[in-house]
Amino acid sequence: MSNELLISNTQQGDRIALMQNKRLTEYHFDETEHQFAVGDIYLGTVRKVVAGLNAAFIDIGYEKDAFLHYHDLSPNINSLNQYTKDAVSGKPISPRMKGFENLPQIDKLGKVTDVLTRNQPVLVQVVKEPISSKGPRLSCDISIAGRYVVLVPFANAVNISKKITSKQERNRLHKLLSSVKPDNFGVIVRTVAENKEMEELQRDLETCVEKWENGIKALKKAKPRDRIVTEMDRAESLLRDLLNDDFDSIVVDTKEAFESTKYFLQAIAPEREEILKFHNGKTKLFEQYGVEKQIKSLFGRSVSLPGGGYLIIEHTEALHVVDVNSGNKSTREEDQEATALTVNMEAAKEVARQLRLRDMGGIVVVDFIDMKRAENRKLIHTVLKTEMKTDRSKYTVLPISKFGLSQITRQRVRPEMNISTRESCPTCSGSGKIQASISVTDLVENNLEYILNKQNERGISIIVHPFVYSYYREGIITRQMKWFAQYKTWVKLIKDSSIGITEFHFLNKDGDEIELS
Repeated sequence: MSNELLISNTQQGDRIALMQNKRLTEYHFDETEHQFAVGDIYLGTVRKVVAGLNAAFIDIGYEKDAFLHYHDLSPNINSLNQYTKDAVSGKPISPRMKGFENLPQIDKLGKVTDVLTRNQPVLVQVVKEPISSKGPRLSCDISIAGRYVVLVPFANAVNISKKITSKQERNRLHKLLSSVKPDNFGVIVRTVAENKEMEELQRDLETCVEKWENGIKALKKAKPRDRIVTEMDRAESLLRDLLNDDFDSIVVDTKEAFESTKYFLQAIAPEREEILKFHNGKTKLFEQYGVEKQIKSLFGRSVSLPGGGYLIIEHTEALHVVDVNSGNKSTREEDQEATALTVNMEAAKEVARQLRLRDMGGIVVVDFIDMKRAENRKLIHTVLKTEMKTDRSKYTVLPISKFGLSQITRQRVRPEMNISTRESCPTCSGSGKIQASISVTDLVENNLEYILNKQNERGISIIVHPFVYSYYREGIITRQMKWFAQYKTWVKLIKDSSIGITEFHFLNKDGDEIELS
């Protein structure tokens, strides 16, 4: 299976697409001003302790106080609180916690009122981003994730991923990490660490320790609400978790992103640096790789299946509902059971893809087409579970009931990716009346003449619909060439299928849009 990661920079943030065999499987939008991302560590202040909920509400700077349940407190919360108190008060502390003695662990069935008090400073980590009307969810079980290991301050154990089944390999990893980890730090060994050399593991561990040390240095000068440790951006996080030998390429379209990604690759996998590519073609990155078209077809209420069936995806506050329909084109099988099995097989694969693509979480109910045979229901359940194995979120898939219903629970840590695929006309804004599309070329050329002759702009570009782009590029001597002969400057054309046929935008040499009168 081939994997490609595409990173396109916009003014609002980075658009990130993960492609598997040219099919879009994950789509993320990493906002430039985004805060409270999963993994970020803050210096919070306890605002309220609620004994009835056995939880506390913490101020970390979001409009609503974040939620911290007793079960999300680390067993070593007393040690964390003492260390945080010493750091905030200016007492001399060691970032590597040399000489620090851990305090007794708390009771698993204890009460939050015995641990936290109002206005107390507390070091917390975001485990769930703000969703809908709810604030962030927090944990005091602080951890720093690396590529091969996860560093856990105030612990001492070395735990190995359960997915590493070889007893010999588990013993090797346990022995290696136990010998190099600092005191007062625990380590969780990730699945990708299997069969890795000592040098790679130690380098990754040191990177995590350095990140913790930098955070503690910031903590000494921090004020309440300050972010102490920042989780890496979404693209780097994907690379950290997914980069393997199956990755064919990483394509970015800005030099800044190219340099930062190159630096990150040199740190985590220098042998894979050659797969990084810079896109500077005339066509936009997402247009060239067909991502825009896939986004438009995959994020709507209705999603088509290869055989002619389709899914209807509905969202409520409590759950997501997916209805599987056969359509008119998928009834070629001789009997109804065979038709249902074929459509349900395609639907199971697409449902698993949609969960990752939209990052749908909570409860998901899938209404498959009714199948009379129990073995067919079991087969669809097996296919669904197999397709879900590539999902990095925690999930549970229950067997399909005799009514054709499958229940899936999936961990939700950030808001669902929701893209509106219904477009308003860019000219009429929904009124139903637009300027004649044939006149768009006249408008373009009138504005072009004014910008070049009156404003004396040079090095400009025009973003147009692909149909208009083709019109200007047709023939041996194109209309674009005639512009060059007339104005003595080359005008670059950029096609963009996401805009309407009567819409166009002029950009100056710096890439900023030129306001048209």
